[in-house]
Amino acid sequence: MELTIQSVNFDATDQLKAFVEKKIKKLERFSDDIILAEVILKVVKPETAKNKDAAVKLKLRHSEAFANKIADTFEEAIDLCVVAIEKQIFKTKEKKER
Repeated sequence: MELTIQSVNFDATDQLKAFVEKKIKKLERFSDDIILAEVILKVVKPETAKNKDAAVKLKLRHSEAFANKIADTFEEAIDLCVVAIEKQIFKTKEKKER
């Protein structure tokens, strides 16, 4: 699986990039069909409580999965995205089995 991480309006730390990579790699347990993962991290202006925006797009062999979440921290937003994408992967697996 190929992984790209983009940070908009800020520079992502190595620690944040490592966290994102670890979380996205865990998705490989649910599907072997993941070809590409794109993660876009943005700081939403103006400065408010929930201003960290994370978007995760997975290109699967026969479909795509996408999640976009806003939270207080990037870690929290990524966690929410991963949960949403897991659900999408399970749904596509169920459709294939029918």
